[in-house]
Amino acid sequence: MTLLTCDLQRVLALHLLLLVLLLLLQAWRGCCHPQCLDYKPPFEPRKPLAFCKEYSKFGCCDLEKDEEISVRFYTIMDHFDHSGYMTCARYIRSILCQECSPYAAHLYDAEDANTPMRTVPGLCRDYCSEYWQQCRSTLSLVLEDSGSPEQFANLTATIEEDRTMFCNFLELKDKQYCYPNVLTNAALNANLGLVREDPKGCLELCLQEVANGLRNPVAMIHANDGTHRFFVAEQLGYVWVHLANGSRIEPPFLNLTRAVLTSPWAGDERGFLCIALHPRMSAVRKAYVYYSVSVKKEERIRISEFTLLTHDDNQLDHSSERTILEVTEPASNHNGGQLLFGHDGYLYIFIGDGGRAGDPFGKFGNAQNKSTLLGKVLRIDVDDNDDVAPYRLPSDNPFLREKAARPEIYAYGVRNMWRCSVDRGDPATGRGKGRMFCGDVGQNKYEEVDLIVKGGNYGWRAKEGFSCYDRKLCQNSSLDDILPIFAYPHKLGKSVTGGYIYRGCQMPNLNGLYIFGDFMSGRLMSLKENATSGEWQYNEVCMGRGQTCRFPKLIDSYFKYIISFAEDEAGELYFLATGSPSATARAGVIYKIVDPSRRAAPGKCSIKPLPVKINGKLIHFHPKEEFVINKKPTTTPVPTTTTTKTTPRRKSPIIIIKPPFPTRKPLRQMPQTPAAGKTTLQTPRKTTTRKTSIKTTSATSVRPADVQMTTATTPATSSAPGYRTTAMTAAVSRIAQIPIATLPTRRHWKPLQHTPFTASQPLTSPPPSPHPAAPKAPPRSEHPEAPTSPRSQGPLDAAPPKPREDGLRLGAKLEGAGEGNQVHKRPRGRGGGHKRGRGEKRPRAGSVRLVSADGLSNRGRVEIFIRGEWGTVCDDLFTSKAGAVVCRQLGFAGALAVMKRAALGEAERGVRILLDDVECEGEEGSLLECKRSRVGKHNCSHGEDVGVVCG
Repeated sequence: MTLLTCDLQRVLALHLLLLVLLLLLQAWRGCCHPQCLDYKPPFEPRKPLAFCKEYSKFGCCDLEKDEEISVRFYTIMDHFDHSGYMTCARYIRSILCQECSPYAAHLYDAEDANTPMRTVPGLCRDYCSEYWQQCRSTLSLVLEDSGSPEQFANLTATIEEDRTMFCNFLELKDKQYCYPNVLTNAALNANLGLVREDPKGCLELCLQEVANGLRNPVAMIHANDGTHRFFVAEQLGYVWVHLANGSRIEPPFLNLTRAVLTSPWAGDERGFLCIALHPRMSAVRKAYVYYSVSVKKEERIRISEFTLLTHDDNQLDHSSERTILEVTEPASNHNGGQLLFGHDGYLYIFIGDGGRAGDPFGKFGNAQNKSTLLGKVLRIDVDDNDDVAPYRLPSDNPFLREKAARPEIYAYGVRNMWRCSVDRGDPATGRGKGRMFCGDVGQNKYEEVDLIVKGGNYGWRAKEGFSCYDRKLCQNSSLDDILPIFAYPHKLGKSVTGGYIYRGCQMPNLNGLYIFGDFMSGRLMSLKENATSGEWQYNEVCMGRGQTCRFPKLIDSYFKYIISFAEDEAGELYFLATGSPSATARAGVIYKIVDPSRRAAPGKCSIKPLPVKINGKLIHFHPKEEFVINKKPTTTPVPTTTTTKTTPRRKSPIIIIKPPFPTRKPLRQMPQTPAAGKTTLQTPRKTTTRKTSIKTTSATSVRPADVQMTTATTPATSSAPGYRTTAMTAAVSRIAQIPIATLPTRRHWKPLQHTPFTASQPLTSPPPSPHPAAPKAPPRSEHPEAPTSPRSQGPLDAAPPKPREDGLRLGAKLEGAGEGNQVHKRPRGRGGGHKRGRGEKRPRAGSVRLVSADGLSNRGRVEIFIRGEWGTVCDDLFTSKAGAVVCRQLGFAGALAVMKRAALGEAERGVRILLDDVECEGEEGSLLECKRSRVGKHNCSHGEDVGVVCG
């Protein structure tokens, strides 16, 4: 009995160990994140690379970037003689070419746009040791070539002569991703560049929010006129015009709310259901709409024609409505609701079977009865109809000459087709062009996707999907029905929403993929045709896990009720969903589908929308969903659907947007002792979980045990073989002119980070260090005229910054901001204490100023002058582009850093918050010209006052 118990325990332990290993493997797989330094997916260059040839098939460089790296390489190698070139060229080339690696963002620690980026890629320890042994003296040249010698001069002189320090600076602790292991890792490179799949074969995609606050958005279309506008219809009866940048135009394109028959009941199928623009919209200027209407208490479907206003391309003439067709509805459901123009130029109309369950009308039901328009696909010609009947019949309509059949019928036997689309065809071969796909909502068991053909019978009510529904009709040999290309049972979903074949340019992996969904289950699905067999392969679509969607502006969740799909003028794919399926609930969102695995080469898909004359008001778009890159880490799986967010706003950590510092953020900060008389500010910290989070020192940190820089240390006199002495002399001359601060011997020490400066903008420093500064190293005697870097000219005799006891970390204040995260006393009064004196000129609206408790002119809290008062700006959506607008107004060249969460001080209660949700392109004259909320309207507190550091 005891032996049996031991064996059982051993088996259970083995099973548990296997489960743990599988979970660890799955967690590791979730960390794979190909990404470039521009925070976008890798791509295949349009032309093969000439220098970094190993990345010609897939990587992060185009030919222009490749040429730039080549120039950098040869500039560095000019410092070497032949033997040095032969020894070190391969190391320098490999290091520089990692900008082209598909994993460049991880190698440079740039996966998050809000964190500092390394100046050199992360190396594996063994490779770093080899590099140090052969060519350690080249580090100063590599760093100098990165354009920031001042930041690194006080490091390179010492660390080049110490292997441990050298590799602590360059090593990437993640052994899977570090160079060169990343090239040989089979798991990382197996499916590199393909659409990522989870272990169950689910395609992992991401989303981008395009519009929000919509009331059951039922359709989105484009005008195909070069403006790249898109038109969004709401079930209530509104149609809105959105520009290519997401801005919405008021008044609406169309307002039929008084005529449309619908209700606020969740799931009501009546209402404004579709809109189609004439394919030659610029010339014909007509639109066609499909909506429910009540005429003498009788419910009908109405197809109407409208004409554009003569003076406004963004509004229909409401008085121009002309009824094309009306069909009486026996019940309030199964209204169909699709209008579209085929490639033949004809208008296709998709009408439901009339409602109720099982199509109970007549002997065979409406769908099989060709004498009624219910349960049919219609095709009509609406061209040149101004002075004649509303429509004509195409001469090749299949039942044109069949007695008792309605001549408008193109196909029949459909139940309730909801959302159809026309295939644009393969961009290269044209294959598939003109095919028409529809989702047909099922009855009790199956949902189906059909390929519409002329004269086709799609089987309802005899069949539902591939199975019989009415067995008597199903056994009729004359049925001759067309089977769906795909059908799925109700355990996957109960109301199909037809989609589109992707034919866009931006995501080449998705070409030929039919993406559709289910309204009830919220499931996204895809079909891919086998060109040889003609069969369609099914894959579910799910949201990317882990870091898959960690790109700027991407999200990995959506609202459950998928109402419709759409494509824009460029062929990119979208879907429309809502969190509350009511015609009056403003819970609708439009999502763009994004493949994070691969993008098109830069410049290949660039578009230039034609200008749009706007007569009305422009409402800027502001996304509401939380970007994946900003999400807090979680131990639970990311859900595939979202719910309406009701949680209060929480403070997130102070972030600096891309300052030019090479260090990585430590995992924790050593405790600080608050200064007497000052209140310590407790700032909540956000930890980010990623592959390298297990390390205790950052890749660029230098261990204090290895560095005691109380005096200046010059490079050793023995340089690497072949390294020209002139280069070392120049480097020593530069280093000698830069003060080297004494460094504390504490854990988590990081190199001091100096704000870049020019001669016209002196570097302001805190009080001098109590430790003596190191003496300057004289230039080499054999080259007394050694040149110095232009960046080292200027007030270099300023006192060195006072060292921080715990080192400078990302999120902490820059030098000159005091010791630790502390609240400093601020001047009393409105707007930071400044009052306009008598005779002083009143600032112009939009003027800005920087309010600093330390009196520094180049940094501080941003305040703007609007409507006679100074007020603050919230940090929501505020990026370095907005910072550049502020700094240029103040006479600086640009913004070095954007400080969030009141890092440079928060205003007093009496100061109003004037701007929120500021989004700039970087070229505006003031913040008032950027996308933003209304003046005074905000959803933040002074704890989120934004600050900038200019330079």
